[in-house]
Amino acid sequence: MTNDMPAPSPAPSPSTGRRVFIVATVLVGAAIGFAVTYGSGLFRAPPSGDPTCRGAVALAGKIAPLIHGEVAALTAATTPLKLPDLAFEDSGGTPKKLSDFRGKTVLLNLWATWCVPCRKEMPALDRLQAKLGGPNFQVVAVNIDTRDPEKPKTFLSEAKLTKLDYFSDQKAKVFQDLKSIGRALGMPTSVLVDPKGCEIATIAGPAEWDSDDAVKLITAAMQPVAAGL
Repeated sequence: MTNDMPAPSPAPSPSTGRRVFIVATVLVGAAIGFAVTYGSGLFRAPPSGDPTCRGAVALAGKIAPLIHGEVAALTAATTPLKLPDLAFEDSGGTPKKLSDFRGKTVLLNLWATWCVPCRKEMPALDRLQAKLGGPNFQVVAVNIDTRDPEKPKTFLSEAKLTKLDYFSDQKAKVFQDLKSIGRALGMPTSVLVDPKGCEIATIAGPAEWDSDDAVKLITAAMQPVAAGL
């Protein structure tokens, strides 16, 4: 008699079962780990982009060929990014914010007296302000010394740097705010900001800001402002 019943499938070996269990456990653990890390803020997704800053990215692309020489370390913006509305004070202790400079192209600079490269580049920033400062452009250099509030003022006075307005943040929160979005990795830090508060370019480290390279770059970045765009 012919047996038409199908032969029973062989039972999985214990080793196969263990492998399946281990793979499943690893996958579940990885998923949980990702969720915990993402939820805790340790994993930061790249900024998706602020639509109001698309013009700044387009401008960054246009002036990118000018990023060379004395400003070769600048990184042009490739993703629309509106900077936090950074808070600091002027020389009289009056609260100021980055948004107070809307309508101008701004070179935002963070500096401190304990930072040797910062001190070295301050005269160039002062000369840049003398060359280009006006209704369409301003150097906003924010001091982040956290101890003696008179020390940075004394430094500027002794160096005869008179063109820069004095701004400070004795809590150094402006640095932390920029660091939280990946725009402050060390000192000095400078960000070229468009009239809407959007990033055009960023540099970690000093630059010769009064050089022909820098002046041409910033003048090109100011053109949309001068044209009323």
